[in-house]
Amino acid sequence: MPELPEVETTRRGIAPELTGLVATGAVIRNGRLRHPVPADLAELLTGQPLVAVERRAKYLLLRFSTGSLVVHLGMSGSLRIVPTDLPPEKHDHLDIVFGPRALRLRDPRRFGLVLWQPGEAPHPLLASLGIEPLDDAFDGPWLHKASRGRRTPVKLFIMDGSVVVGIGNIYASESLFRAGIDPTTPVGELGPKRCARLVACIRETLADALAAGGSTLRDFVGSNGAPGYFQQQYFVYGRDGEACRHCATPIRKRIMGQRATFYCPRCQR
Repeated sequence: MPELPEVETTRRGIAPELTGLVATGAVIRNGRLRHPVPADLAELLTGQPLVAVERRAKYLLLRFSTGSLVVHLGMSGSLRIVPTDLPPEKHDHLDIVFGPRALRLRDPRRFGLVLWQPGEAPHPLLASLGIEPLDDAFDGPWLHKASRGRRTPVKLFIMDGSVVVGIGNIYASESLFRAGIDPTTPVGELGPKRCARLVACIRETLADALAAGGSTLRDFVGSNGAPGYFQQQYFVYGRDGEACRHCATPIRKRIMGQRATFYCPRCQR
């Protein structure tokens, strides 16, 4: 699933290319995504300038003059800028047209969504989201305060979108390894120093992933069609049984919250 770095990579690719352009239409080839694509999308968008391309958690917000298009890439979706006359492939379900170019949604599994939110009010899907991990407000004291009295394992806590948004399974595992924290540790047991270290490692991991263009899982690509390469830097994710890059202890795998968790039993305490 595209996580925060992949979505932010996509946003950074789209924004400078399309911001300020006027939408000239929309082509819906298959509107049966996780939620149906609005059938009147072309009417809603035609003639409107794209004011901004923003991100909230793993959602992209294409802001137009009368509302916002809320886009989630689901399990395998991607957005690419292509010539309008480029023939669509099997899983190219939607084009947002800007004259000679189009923003094309490809989604083989059709778990993504494209919804219209009129006006400036946030969509209900965004109403209960937590803090952004790249915001300055996300720091050690914030995490320490938010976690007091909580017995939730730290990995599940930082993946809870009502607490912190966008830290998916990959980046949670990698951040906890960098911080030297066992993923099963109750988050309420982390002191101020360990909270500060974990926040720093989360931000560092996400920054490194952004610099690498994200991770390529399944068929994720950025807006220019290029894959991400952060998977080549993984310390633990997907490396169960392989030697830890720091201490040579075999990486272990366990299931937490129905998700695979990877960690080094020696480096993470």
